[in-house]
Amino acid sequence: MSSATPQPGTALDRDELARRDPSDQLTDVLAIPEHLRDALWKAESAGVRGWDSPGGLIVAGMGGSGIGGRIARGILGDQASRPVLSVHEYALPPWTTDEVTVLCTSYSGDTEETLACFEAAGVVGARRIVATTGGRLAEVARAEGVPVLPLAGGLQPRAAVAYQVVAALEAAWLCGAGPRMTTEIDVAAEHLEQLVAAWGPDAGEESEAKALARALEGSVPVLVGAGLTSPIAYRWKTQINENAKQLAFHGSLPELDHNEIVGWSSAERHGRFSAVFLDDCDDTPRVEQRIRLTREIIAEHAAGTHVVPSRGQTAVERAFSLILLGDLVSLYLAALNGEDPVTIEPIDRLKAALADGE
Repeated sequence: MSSATPQPGTALDRDELARRDPSDQLTDVLAIPEHLRDALWKAESAGVRGWDSPGGLIVAGMGGSGIGGRIARGILGDQASRPVLSVHEYALPPWTTDEVTVLCTSYSGDTEETLACFEAAGVVGARRIVATTGGRLAEVARAEGVPVLPLAGGLQPRAAVAYQVVAALEAAWLCGAGPRMTTEIDVAAEHLEQLVAAWGPDAGEESEAKALARALEGSVPVLVGAGLTSPIAYRWKTQINENAKQLAFHGSLPELDHNEIVGWSSAERHGRFSAVFLDDCDDTPRVEQRIRLTREIIAEHAAGTHVVPSRGQTAVERAFSLILLGDLVSLYLAALNGEDPVTIEPIDRLKAALADGE
């Protein structure tokens, strides 16, 4: 449990952020445009030849390594010609066969759940591909002739989101589940450079990222997405959890209008909750209507309600605009909470206990 206390009046300028972020996680977030370009180069340079998997793609990964599959599926949207789904556990779906490709992704290469899925995919004869920086996963993949998409080293797994999304999109193309998105990724990288300037540490306190972080300070954020933005709402939640050391939750429209909306009627009795709706221009008119009406209905019980639009033309641009914004908001919240964004002490304790067999 964190003993840090929120820091009233904390400036969100570059000097103050550097003081509170000694490992410089901020630089890794600001480098997402370059990460996209580098990830694309690494994927193309791997020289993996395509194949045909009529059963589609399963992306097996945990935490920051597994998020790429979810986001890639959202980006592909109706361009996915075959199933693309993510698995976040020790086992593959029981229907997995040799007609499916399994992308096993682990930043460290030592994630036990992903290693179990790699072995399970081999048992059923599924085509396998790996995304990692090394570790046991790279070792067994190379020993068994499984292609490896290399990831850049020296990052926190959650900071490698661009590499993970590109790896999942590349795997989808290689197995015939979706189109290759080289041009879209290049365009998104250029677009993100403009957003880095608009939302980064050198922007004014009124910039969207800083203003939203201050608005969420002292409350429990509930992130809401739909379609493309649903996995990104989950990304925001996990980034706030890890970077800001703060509880956050996520939901998806239209499903939450069939249950969670009722829970908001007593929200103020249990704490301060803020709702953040991630809005995309490609949402259906019915979803847009639900965002507006849901916000109106819960507003009197919420500490605040916010609608955050995506930016850009293509799905890759729009998705990464929200990824960048969410990552920055989580780092600004970490500073406001007096937290070092890199530490994940409860996860480290859990891993140590599991290793000791407790």
